[in-house]
Amino acid sequence: MRRYWQLYILLLPAVVSMAVFHYGPMYGIMLAFKDYRPYLGYLGSPWVGFKHFLRFFRSNKFWPVMYNTMFLSAYSMIASFPLPIVLALCLNYIPSVRLKKLVQNITYAPHFVSTVVVVSILNVFFAQSYGLVNNIRESLGLSRELYMGSAAAFRHMYVWSGVWSGVGWSSIIYFSSLSAIDETMHDAAKVDGAGILQRIRYIDLPMLKPTILTLLILRVGDLLSVGFDKVFLLQNDLNLSASETISTYVYSMGIGNQQYGYSIAVGLFESVVNLVMVLTVNHISKKLGETSIW
Repeated sequence: MRRYWQLYILLLPAVVSMAVFHYGPMYGIMLAFKDYRPYLGYLGSPWVGFKHFLRFFRSNKFWPVMYNTMFLSAYSMIASFPLPIVLALCLNYIPSVRLKKLVQNITYAPHFVSTVVVVSILNVFFAQSYGLVNNIRESLGLSRELYMGSAAAFRHMYVWSGVWSGVGWSSIIYFSSLSAIDETMHDAAKVDGAGILQRIRYIDLPMLKPTILTLLILRVGDLLSVGFDKVFLLQNDLNLSASETISTYVYSMGIGNQQYGYSIAVGLFESVVNLVMVLTVNHISKKLGETSIW
């Protein structure tokens, strides 16, 4: 450390940031095991053990909230995980550099559109009274549909708007991995008469395999982590049966009903499950002799 002290100084801001914004708030985890009273403070509030956890497990909200969260997460993973790989492979075989850059810019741009704007765009397209889709339906003699209040439509809008926003940005890491492949391998494959699909199968995909497995492990670790912002903005009383997830439930119970200990217990349960999923999938991948995070 004395020899490379300059490097540790460069590392210091990241360490401080992690300590303040990630490890510091973990002090509040104790409230999951306490009956929190603001006037008594963190330390003065009485301990209740696993009372809040048992209350959540026994509540009539447990299974609907868990199902909605896992369904949205699994649906998002199935829909969004393969598409960046496909996009990166397609971009890798575009011969024109200008066309490649144009496609990259177009697909990357939605990533920088805020969640509020994305939800506003969905309203412009699918609102019952003024939405573009319903205007087209009316012009064709069809009735207007309440898409924004439909539980089934909510799931599709949430997932595919996320695909639109993230597919280009997520393809960057795969595209960078493809650019690191030795071109002589492709040249040799061409000499042997291999087509594009054969080169993708025998060269590109094996080289992408470690990256794919690593990102898949991390993605499985977020199985119960469904983004709060977009779910909350799309949520209403009509689609609540499909849009009530752990994140929105924690918000409604904590901020809305001031049940801080209970909401923290639910959030802690989510984090523990995600941690167990990461450890399990990483262990299985390591045992099978494949790539692992550690």
